[in-house]
Amino acid sequence: MILEVAILDVRLGLEHEFEHAFESAQKIIASMPGYISHQLKGCLEVPNRYLLLVNWETLEDHTVGFRESEEYQQWRAMLHHFYDPFPTVEHYTAV
Repeated sequence: MILEVAILDVRLGLEHEFEHAFESAQKIIASMPGYISHQLKGCLEVPNRYLLLVNWETLEDHTVGFRESEEYQQWRAMLHHFYDPFPTVEHYTAV
């Protein structure tokens, strides 16, 4: 299992809109092959910062299966305009 970790800095004042958009967008990622689960967490210290954690069966399920899909284009259209700066995404595995 691979854990995708993304720190999402949302443009100030758009937090509520982002959360609403994410409610719809999460259905997209949850429908993808290799998807296991996800969590979106809000930061207590920085109110416009979120942590997205997604568990995938393999790295390729995320980097190829999801990111090269038509569904990713929908995800991007729904969420990417909220980010400033664009998030860094990293992948982790159990040690």
